[in-house]
Amino acid sequence: MVPAAATNRQSVGPATRASSCVTVPLDELWSFVHTKEHNLLAAKLCCETYGDAWVWVAFAPIWRLVVAVVVGKRTQESANLLLDRVAHVTDDRIPFFTSDQLAEYRTALLEVYGQWYQPARNGDRGCFPKPRRVAPADLVYAQVVKRRERGHVVAVTHKLVFGSTEALQRRLAESAASTTINTSFVERDNLMLRQQNRRLTRKTLGFSKELGWLERRLWVALAYYHLVLPHASLRMALAEAEPTHGTGSPRRWRPVTPAMAAGLTNHVWTTTELLSYRVPVTFLDRLADLEHLFPSFDGTHHGY
Repeated sequence: MVPAAATNRQSVGPATRASSCVTVPLDELWSFVHTKEHNLLAAKLCCETYGDAWVWVAFAPIWRLVVAVVVGKRTQESANLLLDRVAHVTDDRIPFFTSDQLAEYRTALLEVYGQWYQPARNGDRGCFPKPRRVAPADLVYAQVVKRRERGHVVAVTHKLVFGSTEALQRRLAESAASTTINTSFVERDNLMLRQQNRRLTRKTLGFSKELGWLERRLWVALAYYHLVLPHASLRMALAEAEPTHGTGSPRRWRPVTPAMAAGLTNHVWTTTELLSYRVPVTFLDRLADLEHLFPSFDGTHHGY
């Protein structure tokens, strides 16, 4: 997710605002903090955050942008927080969600976007059934079902969880990224995160000793990826080739970062600009309202 302060930059244009975010695949990737889960007999007594650490990711394929990210355990609480953050940074139109068969996603979608429904009572006596959440008509959610044999995927099918078949077809037709139900884009983004962040590689000596530092490092990596690093698939052809310094060939493409594609900024940032960016006071005044979405890092030690 791009830091919220970056949204104060000049937008590229109205066509690339958050309202265009029509498809959001969800996924999670594994890491660990301090000690791997199978070695936690003693370390678990020191801190509950030791062991497996999961990075929950919501991705916007059209912009190659991480819409929201959560670092935590593989629990319902983490899934709910991920969808809360997605709802916070998107507009009133509910995106089309896809994921694997992890059950927490379905519950989280109902928790964030669901509407309360009072079932009718059977007969004239007794208590009314407890109210429950149901999916609104504009919520479309599909799962990718992978069948494996001996550790290899041998078949892939799809399951529509929320929404009608007609609504699903409309959402797929509207998507500029893909016309099929898949999680390929977010899985490819997970590979990018592992390649650019040593703390997420599977076999590494650079693992985090505390959960807060893993999340901090992830935010820095995402800020660089979104604002500084142009994405080859997002580049735009120039109307006329521009000369370059020296005897180099003319420039025919305009580099575009994910933040530029999403309308969060109008130029490619430098690393110096990113690290020296000053958060506006108006945003700092809103931090208390965002505390439930972004808990503080209090308790982490600076010696790790």
